[in-house]
Order: sequence, then structure tokens, then C-alpha cells
Amino acid sequence: MATIQEKIDDLNQRQQKVMLGGGEKKIEKQHNSGKLTARERINLLLDPGTFVEIDQFVHHRCTNFDMEKNQPAGDGVVTGYGSVDGRLVYVYAQDFTVIGGSLGEVHANKIVKVQELALKMGAPIIGLNDSGGARIQEGIDALSGFGKIFFRNTMASGVIPQISVIMGPCAGGAVYSPALTDFTFMVKNSSQMFITGPQVIKSVTAEEVTAEALGGAMTHNSISGVAHFAAETDEDCMRQVRYLLGFLPSNNLEEAPVVDTGDNPNRCNQEMVTVMPDNPNQPYNMKDIIANLVDNGEYYEVLPHYAQNIIICFARLDGQSVGIIANQPAVMAGCLDINASDKAARFIRFCDSFNIPLVTLVDVPGFLPGTDQEYGGIIRHGAKLLYAYSEATVPKITLITRKAYGGAYIAMCSQHLGGDQVFAWPSAEIAVMGPAGAANIIFRGDAEAEAKTAQYVEEFATPYKAAERGYVDQIIEPSETRARVITALNMLATKREARPAKKHGNIPL
Repeated sequence: MATIQEKIDDLNQRQQKVMLGGGEKKIEKQHNSGKLTARERINLLLDPGTFVEIDQFVHHRCTNFDMEKNQPAGDGVVTGYGSVDGRLVYVYAQDFTVIGGSLGEVHANKIVKVQELALKMGAPIIGLNDSGGARIQEGIDALSGFGKIFFRNTMASGVIPQISVIMGPCAGGAVYSPALTDFTFMVKNSSQMFITGPQVIKSVTAEEVTAEALGGAMTHNSISGVAHFAAETDEDCMRQVRYLLGFLPSNNLEEAPVVDTGDNPNRCNQEMVTVMPDNPNQPYNMKDIIANLVDNGEYYEVLPHYAQNIIICFARLDGQSVGIIANQPAVMAGCLDINASDKAARFIRFCDSFNIPLVTLVDVPGFLPGTDQEYGGIIRHGAKLLYAYSEATVPKITLITRKAYGGAYIAMCSQHLGGDQVFAWPSAEIAVMGPAGAANIIFRGDAEAEAKTAQYVEEFATPYKAAERGYVDQIIEPSETRARVITALNMLATKREARPAKKHGNIPL
């Protein structure tokens, strides 16, 4: 009979074998392709020494195609929990060195277990995806595994933050778990996502495309909008995930961490005055206003390469996390279109789910005109933005810097959609349409049209008509914007607002 020490030695040997994954040759191949192993990624993501592994010795039970001869412990995915900046998180990392990281029944069950634990404990879950897809040898059991994961992604939505990180191939059904989560990171030149790969596309449509062009990091960050962040390397990606988590609460019953940023909440900034050009038709960079507004000029932009006519980002104001939505006059004059509406609406709903106040910066001349937009359903997509703002019950603060015309004025968190505090700079123009265009309609054929138009512009291209009606709460100097917004945030800290009881609404998807 073996002694206790012999049994301990046997445990240590088994653990050492598990730690090697698919073996040194496959680890070397992983490194040569510019990728870290699953365990190396986990160690970079979590605080040092905090990772606790679950189901280390689990292996599949498939006997098809001689699979019983290849039953590595762990089954191609490393699962467990640890901490990021001292806060509990759950993680799973697919190990490409073990059966190509392919997903089978037991592999999926391991992921499902940490999903359920994360939901019970109210902690974020991060999935590091690097997989050849469904394990074909396990057939329908592999597909069942994907379905179980998708279901739990949906159950956890709006309850705990879910972050997907694509660090290798991700194809077929595997892409839908990331699509169901809150944020998706990709690594440039080493990660891809697609429903059908280049070979299938070529055989069906005769179209030739590389895997990188079809589903690479920048394709999904700039063209499809499927991914929210692009990292240069695995190391950069893990750093960015840690940074994002710092802005988020652990679950929907908590508030995001408050950080002492050292920036004076009453700081006046005269640079705000010079950002805005005197010519109302001249563009400027809204990011300059954001940088001057937020703590230490620091913000984390989401989807920076997609629908650049609108900006969405996380930042802090007096140490408190906020979500900022801002029109970008430097791109397409800041018009709203299909992609911008989708981009902003989903971000608003995320922030509302997790108690993160919304700050909206408005300079919008309207919705983008054109047959492409109308045929593409701008009415339906624009309605998502209206729905998201109206549904949100977190504190909502709006600042109109310049143009706010027509339906786009309403859509950008006007008081009519529940904006709690609406500020305007003296340069704001709030109207049904641009004053020159409106005057052209009103005074058409009038002999004194030119003089009357000038008078109309002077009277209506201002924030004062809206302020007279109470639709703007305060007209403020640009230099005092930061202090006024922070004061409003503090005032709204105890906001409580209910919505009618219902199973759920029917957002125009």
C-alpha cells in the first residue's frame, strides 16, 4: 500500500503533466506563432498567485474514432477563479495545445460550471478563446455543449459583466458566445472570428478571401463592429482587460469602484472655450472636450474604429465611473446613422444594466440622409437609440455644445427621453432644423427674406428658446462644464426611478 507521501508525490506528478498541456513541442509551436499558452494568459490577467484551478483532471469520455486513446487531463480548457485588483473574477482559457482547444461535452461542462459559479457569486467572467471549434468526433454532444454555454451567457446578461477575448481561431458556432457577451477583445494578426471560413466561402460563392481579411481583429473592430477592442499582443490584451474591469462593478447590485484620481472636481478649464470654432459649420474634435472634462484627461474608448461619427467611452468624474456618448463633428459632421445608433444603443443598455451614469455630449445636425440609410432601416436602427435612452434609469446628464436639430436632438438623451439634467453652452443651437434651412422655408418668396433670415438665425440659433420652455436646465460657460456635471452627478446619486412591471420590452432589433 502506498504511503501518504507517495500519494502526494503522485499528485504532484499528475499536476506537472497537466501544467504542460499538450507538451513542450506544442507549447513551443504556440510561442512561435506569437501566442501565449492558456496558463500564461491567465497568469497575466489575474493578480499574481491568486488563480485557483477547477476540474484540473477532468477528461472526455468519447470513444469514437479511437478518441479513448487520447484523453488528456483538463480536456483542452483551463477553468477557475482568481482576482483582478483584489476583486473576484472567474476565467476560462481554451488550450490550443490540447486537441486544438476543441470543444466537446466535458470541455463545455467545465465552462458551464464557472459560468454558474460566477452568476451565483456575482462576479465577472472572462473567456479566453483559442479553439479549433466543435470537436467533430463528439458530434451532437459538442453542439449541445455550445447550446448550454449560449443559454448561460443569456441568463448572465445584465447580471454580471461578461468579457470575451479572442486569442486564436474562433469559427462556426463558437463565435456566438462572444457575440452574446458584453465586450469582445481581439489580438491583431493572431485571432479570427467567422461563421464560415475562407475555404467554405470559396466553395459556395467562389469568393477568395484570407482568414485575416475575413475575420481578423481590424475587420471586426472597424467594419463589422463585432469586436470592441483590438490589442497588439497577448500581453497588451490582458492589460486592457484588467483596465476595463476597473471601470465596472462586479454585478448589477453593486456600484463601480470609486477611485481617488487626484483631479480637482471644481477644476475650471479655459481650453474648453477655444475648442469650439466660431464658424458653426466648421468641424472640431469632440475628444478634446472629453479629455478636458474627465479626470486627468483619461478615458477608455469602446469601438474606436467603428462608426466613428459617434464616440462611446468609459471615464471617471471625481473618481466615479461614467459612460460617455458623444457625437463626433470631425466625422460625417456628427450625423447619426445606422451603425452609430446601434453602437450607442448597446453601450447605453450596458451602462444602465450595471448602474453606470450616462453623460451625453451633443453636437448633431440630424440623421444621415440617403437611400442606403433608408433601405438599411435607419428608422428601425435609430429607434434603438430612442428606446435605450428612454429605458435607462441611471442618472442621465446631457450637454449640448452646438447643433441639436430635429429628431436627432430628441434621440441624444433630451429631457423628453428622461434626461435628468440638460446643460447647454451659449453656442448651442436647438431647433427643428438648421436655422438657414428653416428660414428658407418660412420666408420663401418674401422680398425681405434675407433680412428676416438673419433675424431668424440670431433669435433661434441659440439655446434660449429651449431654456425658456424648461427643456434646458442650465446654460453654462464652457470653462465650468466639469464642475457643473460633477455637481449634477452628486445630486443624482440617490436617483430612484421605476418602470412599468413587465416581462421585458420589445426593443426594435
